Amino acid sequence: LGLSGPPGAGKSTFIECFGKMLTERKHKVSVLAVDPSSSTSGGSLLGDKTRMTELSRDMNAYIRPSPTRGTLGGVTRTTNEAILLCEGGGYDVVLVETVGVGQSEFAVADMVDMFILLLPPAGGDELQGIKRGIIEVADLVAINKADGDLVVPARRIQAEYISAMKLLRKRSKVWRPKV
Repeated sequence: LGLSGPPGAGKSTFIECFGKMLTERKHKVSVLAVDPSSSTSGGSLLGDKTRMTELSRDMNAYIRPSPTRGTLGGVTRTTNEAILLCEGGGYDVVLVETVGVGQSEFAVADMVDMFILLLPPAGGDELQGIKRGIIEVADLVAINKADGDLVVPARRIQAEYISAMKLLRKRSKVWRPKV
């Protein structure tokens, strides 16, 4: 599964909760978290693993943070090979967390069985901010943080995305993207 979304959408938190649920059901889970690299130093914080503290201690989970090192598309140059290595190593679920969302950070969609766009409910003009390119390749749009005071904005953004996705050309005869 590939996951992308804007900064603050809760990608790492979602992955930790989802990953823990999967390992409790006896799955072996691998997380490939991609972080942006500095254009100045080339370095990266690789902080996603620190946001997944419980999952990082789970014996049925493997978390590998990797810097982009200038690769565009939201993944690294070797993400596809890393997915294959994880599958070969016995991990039956591989989650790839991209750098984040933009108009072109969806190269992972061609590497995974399902591409999930994770969105917060109150990020402003979402349809303008996310853009068409990434929406066209999303198999699932999940509105995250949809509780408390954010229930109403979450329902509103869900309705906006359902309407917007009806205008897109179908990519599959068997699957219609869900919001």
